Parts: sequence; C-alpha cells; structure tokens
Amino acid sequence: MIDELRFRSHAEKHEMSHLYEDKIKNMGNAGRNGGEYYTPRALIKTIVKVVAPTIGDRIYDGAVGSAGFLVEAFEYLKASKELTTKDMEILQKVSFYGKEKKGLAYIIGTMNMILHGIEAPNILHTNTLAENITDIQEKDRYDIVLANPPFGGKERAEVQQNFSIKTGETAFLFLQHFIKSMKAGGRAGIVIKNTFLSNTDNASVSLRKLLLENCNLHTVLDMPGGTFIGAGVKTVVLFFEKGAPTRKVWYYQLNLDRNLGKTNPLNENDLAEFVELQKLKSDSENSWVVDLADVDTTTFDLSVKNPNKKEEVELREPQEILDEIAVLDAESAEILSVIRGML
Repeated sequence: MIDELRFRSHAEKHEMSHLYEDKIKNMGNAGRNGGEYYTPRALIKTIVKVVAPTIGDRIYDGAVGSAGFLVEAFEYLKASKELTTKDMEILQKVSFYGKEKKGLAYIIGTMNMILHGIEAPNILHTNTLAENITDIQEKDRYDIVLANPPFGGKERAEVQQNFSIKTGETAFLFLQHFIKSMKAGGRAGIVIKNTFLSNTDNASVSLRKLLLENCNLHTVLDMPGGTFIGAGVKTVVLFFEKGAPTRKVWYYQLNLDRNLGKTNPLNENDLAEFVELQKLKSDSENSWVVDLADVDTTTFDLSVKNPNKKEEVELREPQEILDEIAVLDAESAEILSVIRGML
C-alpha cells in the first residue's frame, strides 16, 4: 500500500503522516528504546491547548525526539484561524525549532515534520546540553517551549559545567536550559518526573527555587502511572510563564477509573475536565490551589497533596473485629498442629 502512494498530493502526504505516526506510536508502546521517541498524543495536544501558541510565536523543543510537540503545535495553529499566505510562510519558516542529540531520533523527527507539511524543519542534530547557558542571548530565545526531556539519564561532569546548578540528572539540566531559552513573557509546558517536586537534594531544591523566583509556575498537572507505556515512572506537567515570580500554584490530579496501558491508552476525553478547569483555576475534587506563602522556603517542597481527596475509612463494630481475630487464631492453631504432625 505504501509503495502505491506517490506523496504528491496533500491527501497522500496526510495518509503517509498517519502511517508514520502510527509506527512511531508502536515503537513507543514496545518500550525499550522506542519509548523515548513517543509522548502520548493526547497529552501533547492537551499541553498545546493550555499553552495556546499563536501565529508569530517562535516555538522550541530542545529534546525533539519524534517532533510530536512541534507537529501538534503546527496542527493547532493551522486550525486556529483562516490562514493567509503570510501566515503559512511564517509557520513554514520561522515558527518551529528543535534540537536532538541522537541520530535516529533526529531522522524520525525531521521526517515526521516533513510528512505533516513543514517542508524545511529547523531541527539541529546536536547535544542541546553541550551549550553553555550563559552563552544564550536574546536572539536565541523563544516565545514557547514545549518538551518532554529525557529523564533518568546522567550527564558527564564537563557537560554539567555548562549550568549554574550542577546535577547529573538530564531532565534537570534541560529545565535550566529551557528557562534560560525563554523570552520574558514566554510560556512553557514541560513534562518531568514527579519526584522533581519533592526531592531534597541540593540540586532539586535549588532548581525549584530558580523556577519559582524567575517564573510563574501557575499549573501542575499530575499524571497517573502508566501514562508512558513501558516507562514505569510517574510524571507531572509544569506550565509556567517567565518574567514574574510564582504566587500561587494550581494543581490538577488526573484520577482515572481504569489502569492505563497498551490496550487502554490515555485519550483526550480523559483530560477534558483539566482543560476546562484550568482556564479559571477552579477548585474541584481533583484540583486545588497552593499559596506559595505557605510553602517551606528551605525546601520549596511542591509535592502533590490533594486536600480534597477524602480517605475512605471502613468503620467496623468491635465484636466483628474480635470474631475475625478468633477465626484467624483458629486457622493459625490448625496450621501449627499440621506442622507438628509432620515433624
């Protein structure tokens, strides 16, 4: 079927982009190395909706992978209004930027953008973290940062020297890079391990302090386990704006009535309530606000602690408990009796 496609018409390119995207998804679901190239599209689309880029914004992903964030931002902007020729030229040439260290991911991401209609992707094959953040100038900055940087990796000491907060954790270095790469007033939606919010090591505390003092961390989306097939880690999405310190953080904890996995992946309906409540930062069973004045300034602990989630306590009559203990005692005595008979 693929051999018969000519890729000359818009419809044929669209078909190919779907086939290609499906292959990338299968790589992600297979776990192993494939997972690093694939962020669930439902999550990406939701992040793009909340960050809400506009035509003319310079949009950046420094850990581009399969370019899912840039592709979905392109689709979002195409659907945002009736595009003029000038709008299309802006989207094609000066809107989307990315960097990718790994050769295979670089090829996958570049091809994905081309198939979705971005004909000359501004993707560089380079190690983003090899750049000293003190060298980033105003001309290098972006209006929007959308990313799911690799976590769990370790960077060498010489790479850590490029950052003010030294740490081997790849994701923490990327976060510093992204903050530095944003223009004043720039907006970001970044996926990171949930332990970032609570780790007590010096680097984690310093990084949270840096983020809260330089940016308005207005929203934290807490994702359930299983969001990333095969990854086995819990993540949060940080939404922030650069240029003003954080005063209040709105949290949303995504609680689903099913376990996520290959046969039950995350979908956009799962995140619909989050998108609606986020607009007004409303309180609900799954959402709440934390005032930074109440946060310990020695640790800057931002752990997800839902005050609206009531723990269900099963109330039992004392006699019922005593009867259960008696039954368990009898079972234990019977087992001991059998063991003694075997000795």
